[in-house]
Amino acid sequence: MLIKKTRSWELPESAVTPESVFKDRRKILKGLAGGTILGAAAGPLMAGGAVAAAPENDPSSHLYPVARNPLYTAQREMTPEGIAATYNNFYEYGSHKEIYELAQQLRTRPWDVKIDGMVDKEFTIGFDDLVAQMPLEERVYRHRCVERWSMVVPWSGFPLSALVNLAKPKNDAKYIKMVTFLDKSMAPGQKEFWWPWAYTEGLTMEEAMNDLSFIATGIYGHPLPAQHGAPIRLAVPWKYGFKAVKSIVQFTFTDERPTTFWEASNANEYGFWANVNPDVRHPRWSQSEERVLGGGTVPTQIYNGYGEFVADLYKGMDKTERLFM
Repeated sequence: MLIKKTRSWELPESAVTPESVFKDRRKILKGLAGGTILGAAAGPLMAGGAVAAAPENDPSSHLYPVARNPLYTAQREMTPEGIAATYNNFYEYGSHKEIYELAQQLRTRPWDVKIDGMVDKEFTIGFDDLVAQMPLEERVYRHRCVERWSMVVPWSGFPLSALVNLAKPKNDAKYIKMVTFLDKSMAPGQKEFWWPWAYTEGLTMEEAMNDLSFIATGIYGHPLPAQHGAPIRLAVPWKYGFKAVKSIVQFTFTDERPTTFWEASNANEYGFWANVNPDVRHPRWSQSEERVLGGGTVPTQIYNGYGEFVADLYKGMDKTERLFM
């Protein structure tokens, strides 16, 4: 008899959206945006009545929704879209959580992505041309912020490994550096000179090629709204949320470990690795529990519960604060 062992991060089958409902989400979203469907599930509204999470006139809208990959789920309820869309970090638009309205200043077209560094041939590609040739899928991931709050969201996008394969890095490349846009005219937070703009993050090549590393281009069955880091961002669910760089304009392959935004800001509190570990405190607070957006507090899991995918990446490494914070 075949016995299937449920992984720690999997949702029960009963919690997965039925296919008929999944395929009909675009109609639901249009109804919400037009005000024809009202209810608690719609969540907070932006000025003018539009749902905060529903971008309009996005050239890539026809690509969504995409099929869900059943291998990537989360053993928690999905965070209501209205909550996820209106509780965000995006320091380019301020350090408070209600930046979703200010973030609408972000202009996402035209949007070019540069691939450079230790690659066979450097090139720049328009976002819409890039996403059109990628293997899009939906993955339900847990997101755990270093500030102790968490949510569960359905990202749409493609494996980071697909972009790496497109870039064709040289064998000597050890890291991939990712950089956000720099434009003070549409991001007033970037006028704050004490931050080391532009926002920069990085992964080792082994981390980048891991199955969990994901480039998100959509969420809840539609393109990314501005406050989630449109049009293209990183999702690495075993790491604290500040590693998930938003609104990426450059991927650089290098043999030198990049200095990240938060390392440059405060290396004593925010390290390069940033792997989730309930046993390693942030210098100013415990990481043993997390506040789930929408209600409740739960224990934090090592690697945010994704250890079976990523623990081998760090085998033999000293599990110190530099590795986990």
